[in-house]
Amino acid sequence: MHPILKLVAQRLALGLLLLWAVSLLIFFGVEALPGDAAQAMLGQSATPVALANLREQMGLNDPLVGRYLHWLGGFLTGDLGKAMTNGQDIAKSIGQRLGNTMFLAFWAAIISVPLAITLGLLAARYNGRWPDRLISGVTLATISLPEFVAGYLVLYVLAVKLHLFPSMAMIFPGMGVFERLHAIILPVIVLVMVVLAHMMRMTRAAILNVMQSAYIETAELKGLGPLAVIWRHAFPNAIAPVVNVVMLNLAYLVVGVVVVEVVFVYPGMGQFLVDHVTKRDLPVVQACGMIFAAVYIVLNILADVISILANPRLRHPK
Repeated sequence: MHPILKLVAQRLALGLLLLWAVSLLIFFGVEALPGDAAQAMLGQSATPVALANLREQMGLNDPLVGRYLHWLGGFLTGDLGKAMTNGQDIAKSIGQRLGNTMFLAFWAAIISVPLAITLGLLAARYNGRWPDRLISGVTLATISLPEFVAGYLVLYVLAVKLHLFPSMAMIFPGMGVFERLHAIILPVIVLVMVVLAHMMRMTRAAILNVMQSAYIETAELKGLGPLAVIWRHAFPNAIAPVVNVVMLNLAYLVVGVVVVEVVFVYPGMGQFLVDHVTKRDLPVVQACGMIFAAVYIVLNILADVISILANPRLRHPK
């Protein structure tokens, strides 16, 4: 087998193994929580007969391993079961919420990734000078703020004081693209502030590391300008670590937006998960946990594959 195919196959196998381990942790961890799901649904005034009937209907009397296999098989086939609180199909409810979260993450990534790479290249070009210090200082200040603090600051300044944007990022079916963009601009600003510094600093560090190579000196001696040397020679050879950190931050934009969605009352997966955690709707919590884990693992596998394809030393490890 070709070395690159072997490396990709290994990454895929490790990703599937990790997803299976996460499914065990999520299912048995939720099952280990104190309390009774049937009792939580019916309340304290439920009769023993009603509790017994509901437990039988929900399959809570079945062996734990059998319930896990049934739940895992349903997840693999797209059947996530019914929500305990309202009886609605979980897959259908999650579908729209996941689309909203992906919409928010997409626009945050469209802004943050090119901006972070550009700032990283500029910081590397002016290493140790005032542009580098300014970019590093501002980005470190933004990443030092917790998401909820940054969210409330942006909300207070741009929505409460200046009245530029709506304070709640409410979107619903039938809205136009520009209406949706206007509604989500505040959470997008917060997400960009959170992920920008990490990507920028990794880009800067990777470029500075490559700039010590002999072929960079050769390019400079040939008369190429500093920006041309960085863009044409340094950046392509520093792409692997940059891709890794970009993919990690894209994964965060999808699975780590819970706080931002709650602050701005955005109808995404994070808000959906928090609502059902408070209601103790365990099937929904399990389904959301698996979807978040799957997205995170898939993006990490994609980062590994792109790094392998971009780096000749990984393509030919011997």
